[in-house]
Amino acid sequence: AYRERLRGQWGVVDVADVVAAARGLIDGGLADPDRVAIAGGSAGGWTVLGALVAGDVFSAGISRYGVGDARALAEDTHDFEARYLDGLIGPLPEAEQLYIQRSPLTHAERFSAPLLLLQGSEDAVVPPAQSEAIRDALSARGVPHAYVLYEGEGHGFRRAETIVHALESEYAFLGAVFGFDTPGVAPIELQR
Repeated sequence: AYRERLRGQWGVVDVADVVAAARGLIDGGLADPDRVAIAGGSAGGWTVLGALVAGDVFSAGISRYGVGDARALAEDTHDFEARYLDGLIGPLPEAEQLYIQRSPLTHAERFSAPLLLLQGSEDAVVPPAQSEAIRDALSARGVPHAYVLYEGEGHGFRRAETIVHALESEYAFLGAVFGFDTPGVAPIELQR
């Protein structure tokens, strides 16, 4: 039943769920309201981006090959995923306004929290253009961010060195944003 709530509501209930969870932790005194981060990959990256444009509960975000524009995903993704969004948002062209409304890139002016974008150069599901459009929107607004493109990687990182580097980049990013040292891990340079 929980999973089925997502039918036709992708970009709505998933975002509301993570925001409610974070607010619950903050309100319960279990999380510092100035140091709450959100991370996710692919559809989870979509939720990260959606949560960051939906409000200010998160102080930082990490998107691994996340969806920024649902219409572009519907148009650009490989055949296996071609009709996937029909059940999550609705069929095109009838649901086009929902695709526009729910896409984080539609609300790029709302990005304010620092964001790390991790992307594979050979991603056929969520092409690099999605992360690059988010990066460009962050640059245009002066929002601190880092974009790491992994050559030869696809949707979901496979090489051990990529996985290690991505995890170290996440750690370095959180250290830079939240002001803690990351011993043994090189710092990451945030762009504006």
